[in-house]
Amino acid sequence: MIQSRALSIIKTGANVFLTGEPGSGKTYLVNQYVAYLRSVGIEPAITASTGIAATHIGGMTIHSWSGIGIKTKLDKHDLNKIVLNKYIAKRVRHAKVLIIDEISMLLPGMLSMIDNVCREIKQRPEPFGGMQVVLVGDFFQLPPIVRRAEDDNSQAKLIEESPALFAYDSSSWAKLNPAICYLTEQYRQDDSNFLEILSSIRRNVFGDHHLRHIETRKIEYLAAPAGVPKFFSHNIDVNRVNDEMLAQLSSKPEIFSMFSQGPDALVAALKRGCLSPETLSLKVGAAVMFTKNNPKEGFANGTLGAVVGFDKISGYPVIRMRNGRRVSVKPMDWTIEEDSKARAKITQLPLRLAWAITVHKSQGMSLEAAVMDLSAVFEFGQGYVALSRVSRLSGLYLLGWNERAFRVHPEVLIKDKFFQLASKETEAKFAKTPPVKLLKMNENFIADCKEGKYF
Repeated sequence: MIQSRALSIIKTGANVFLTGEPGSGKTYLVNQYVAYLRSVGIEPAITASTGIAATHIGGMTIHSWSGIGIKTKLDKHDLNKIVLNKYIAKRVRHAKVLIIDEISMLLPGMLSMIDNVCREIKQRPEPFGGMQVVLVGDFFQLPPIVRRAEDDNSQAKLIEESPALFAYDSSSWAKLNPAICYLTEQYRQDDSNFLEILSSIRRNVFGDHHLRHIETRKIEYLAAPAGVPKFFSHNIDVNRVNDEMLAQLSSKPEIFSMFSQGPDALVAALKRGCLSPETLSLKVGAAVMFTKNNPKEGFANGTLGAVVGFDKISGYPVIRMRNGRRVSVKPMDWTIEEDSKARAKITQLPLRLAWAITVHKSQGMSLEAAVMDLSAVFEFGQGYVALSRVSRLSGLYLLGWNERAFRVHPEVLIKDKFFQLASKETEAKFAKTPPVKLLKMNENFIADCKEGKYF
């Protein structure tokens, strides 16, 4: 399905699961829909399952938005406490559109808890209290992180952690019954050989022919090209490489500290999702990566560069990007907004050291090149996420890999076939709908949102 078709379907107010391969433009389309809603006076609830994903779409974590936080179960006492919280109740009650990005990393029990909170606050029996829900993500990418909860028999549990792993296993997903929009265009990769490798992993047909292409990209650690970020599976390796590389530079370090304002819990959530560190130490010659989008200045989240100096007046770093352009980088804000007002904000330079980064934090990025050590991959989809960050095979440099690096979750393989078929059915259904009727559905949905109908 092309983006324009998916957007026209979402604009009708239908509940939708928006999916597709990495680089198919899911985040771009979500941002288009958000801009459209705001242009007609509707403020959507923009959330994601992780803080990093939330920063990509300018939102907050679904855990914070719903008031559930780190809970893995919900009893009557918990639910009542959330409902009585005036801030949470207000934002849920006023929400007409709920967007949840990176749905692949949300456990089914969590989706059910969010559904329960929405219905209780809105006092409506429909799934999620009747608001439009747009679920976004790709289940071939990183799965949820499962933490064992302590047993608590003190009260009857309304919703609890399920043994199932994926959000589509939730009863709330079934009740929501979202229309499937599977994007099929590709905007990141333009290398046919590399696309075939990624597709083979996704279809579980990765074989010797594909491995031979991969083997041509193997290098030794000391042969890694300068200024290209390294991906590792574990934080310990990332921190070691960044600290070692910064220490090797003889120039004087300049320190930039993060500023914050707002409730501690919201500030903490913003910090967890921000790729820029609280304390950023930079030197001339440091390899850096931008952590926010700024089209006016010519950089985006994932743009690579190097520190070439510091502005004599402001003291801010001057970055030379790979295209040769130089920019004096000023601090930017990460915010959590409600009713178009910032409730919490952190301010820091939109930069981080870029000699190394974890695979998990790379999700959602688009890079021209990357050095990867996939020898310690431990999750299905982890290698696929890392590989799909770069646009072409020539930009891939591999230090090593293990067997799991080229595997995706077997259960998702089966489910993805259903999603592809369901998407074709969705497209066929809407293709039969006259454009005039689609426009009327769109207008009716906007009118209902403004009038508060069904909400």
